[in-house]
Amino acid sequence: MPSPQPNESGAGPWQATDPAAPAPVRAREDIDPRGRSRDRSWPPQPPPLPSPVIDNHCHLDFADGDQQLTVGDHIERAAAVGVEALITIGSDLEATRWTAELLASPNCPPQLRGGVAVHPNEAALHARGSGHDGTEMIGLDAAIAEVSELLRGPGMIVVGETGLDWFRTSRRDEQARAAQIDSFRAHIALAKELELPLQIHDREAHRDILEVLDADGAPERTVLHCFSGDAEFARACVDRGFHLSFAGNVTFKNAENLRGALAEVGLGQVMVETDAPFLTPVPYRGRPNSSYLIPVTMQTIAEVTGTTLERACRAVRETTRRVYGWPGEARG
Repeated sequence: MPSPQPNESGAGPWQATDPAAPAPVRAREDIDPRGRSRDRSWPPQPPPLPSPVIDNHCHLDFADGDQQLTVGDHIERAAAVGVEALITIGSDLEATRWTAELLASPNCPPQLRGGVAVHPNEAALHARGSGHDGTEMIGLDAAIAEVSELLRGPGMIVVGETGLDWFRTSRRDEQARAAQIDSFRAHIALAKELELPLQIHDREAHRDILEVLDADGAPERTVLHCFSGDAEFARACVDRGFHLSFAGNVTFKNAENLRGALAEVGLGQVMVETDAPFLTPVPYRGRPNSSYLIPVTMQTIAEVTGTTLERACRAVRETTRRVYGWPGEARG
């Protein structure tokens, strides 16, 4: 099971003044989906977890907040509350290149690994040859070829996020639908070739996700990132051996379907993530998100599954360690 080591020097996390630390390449929008200005203040630090966990999906290429945090800041804040490691995901070509540069740096924090892919909505744009603003884009095959090369670099431990999205890209758009499916299948093949886990983005595409995975054969380690289905879909996934990763939206008041899914399958194949800077858990919904807020989500996971917070943390961490082959055995 590959487990690249981007930093064998033992160097600590980057400091804000370290010129080697790459700046984020984009920023989260200041206006929420309802057209209102967002509260950009950072939420307070929650109490530390009783046992460490891993954020298996965040986007450190995004900046957010009234105070911009460096990669080192995110890692240090996370460590202070028991989030011992982070997996950062690059999901368009600019972000994939940034992620590869970050992981290849000799000063890359040892608490960090990553993954890259062509996001399904990006796949549709590559097939069209232009972005939303009309900017020319390379073809989909060329984009996937670049991702394939980057995945062979240091610190890459997952292929993702790939999958299908019928929310932002219409399923009725024949070219876009075909591009997403072709891209998804190519990433499935890459995960198998490189013997890496696969992280899946699934938005309003549950049935089609399963059809593609059933037809092509899912990689041995398959993760439904930011799980968005109901109990029936959750059961269909875990029965196939897939893993479900829950983000801060499991805490939302209108997320009864997610909590029902979690209650249905229990902790056996469950992990936790932030999808930061998005999906900040209640009561801080809409504000900037970072890995240090995972304890809020873990509390909901423990409550829904009817276990103690410590047992939930230990179970989630062990599953994450097993899926990604990193970090090592639990301490203590």
